[in-house]
Amino acid sequence: MESGDGMKYIVLLGDGMADFPVPALEGKTPLEVAQIPTFDQLAREGDTGLVHTIPEGYPPGSDVANLCVMGYDPVAFYSGRSPLEAVSIGVPLEDGDITYRMNLVTVSDDEAFDQKTMIDHSAGEITTEEADQLVQSLNETLPLAGNQIYTGTSYRHCLVVHGGATGADHTPPHDILEQAIGTYLPKGTQAAYFTDLMEASVAILKDHPVNQKRIAAGKRPANMAWFWGEGTKPALTPFKELYGKTGGVVSAVDLLKGLGLAAGLEAPEVEGATGTLDTNYEGKLAAALDILKNNDFVYMHFEGPDEAGHHGDPAEKIEAIERLDKRVLKPLMAKLAESGEDYHILLMPDHATPIVERTHTSNPIPFILYRSNQAPTHPAQGYSEKMAEDTGYLIRHGHELMAMLLAGA
Repeated sequence: MESGDGMKYIVLLGDGMADFPVPALEGKTPLEVAQIPTFDQLAREGDTGLVHTIPEGYPPGSDVANLCVMGYDPVAFYSGRSPLEAVSIGVPLEDGDITYRMNLVTVSDDEAFDQKTMIDHSAGEITTEEADQLVQSLNETLPLAGNQIYTGTSYRHCLVVHGGATGADHTPPHDILEQAIGTYLPKGTQAAYFTDLMEASVAILKDHPVNQKRIAAGKRPANMAWFWGEGTKPALTPFKELYGKTGGVVSAVDLLKGLGLAAGLEAPEVEGATGTLDTNYEGKLAAALDILKNNDFVYMHFEGPDEAGHHGDPAEKIEAIERLDKRVLKPLMAKLAESGEDYHILLMPDHATPIVERTHTSNPIPFILYRSNQAPTHPAQGYSEKMAEDTGYLIRHGHELMAMLLAGA
């Protein structure tokens, strides 16, 4: 592996990996229960502490949090989640376009629209192939008024409104699981337009052949379109201009790929990368190592712990964390050591997705900054929320971590 200064810089991000004490785990967090010997070794040999990735007044989403971890102050650079996803999908955006995330979700069969319950924000993690058929039906049938929905990945898609106005007040569907949707229907700019689209989508999707097949197979139907995540065309200063490094982002999620592309980084497609527990860990690691052959920096993103948090499934979250330790960090460090080059690793979540909350929170999260060529000043006994807190090391502005990672000495 060759690069400009002979140093490799890696972010390994387990989305939503941090948590609160879980009653089903005898008051421990998934990180405290998980068997993560490589994480623990990194915490003992690196600087470990807590970091704020969500500025005050900002929603605790993966968009704000990952923008922050990548070294961009959200206060200066955040323009919404959906435009980053649009960039990844390849949607051409004009300066006046407004973008929105469109989730294919599962809601209950209650007759009254506003009484329907949000059962699953991911429609049973519907496949992209199935979702594309539903998106095409929505484009053909919904009263979109000249606008268009673009197919993304799995349940995540993008609506582009031409010549619109910002000011919509929409709730993320993963924030209202098991709740009636009536209180959370769109408010603000064009509220009636979006509510009409959401209500009309129910009739279009209810008896769609894709959903009939899913129900017959015992899977959850994608029986409603839910719009949220308003944004405008992103304008990020190139990563190379800010930090003097080239590299890439390895993720299955359009948001992260779009963030990388908007920052001027590579964002390769990895076959079998799903954004779930059963992603292609080895393929993503191989893609990261390939990026490092000719670049300094790679940002590896894994969505599995976050999805488990939304599902409220502690066993799934523990498994997702353990897979990161065994199938990503351990072989990654072996490869880096084999190369003989010095390297820095930043290991962290972007935010917490607590099992008991089933959504994101804004509390500070545990990080490890490991430097192969330096002794730590804030080592921990291992990697968990409590052990990171016990070091007394707190970073109040999360976007500053990137400069710390990239510091060569």
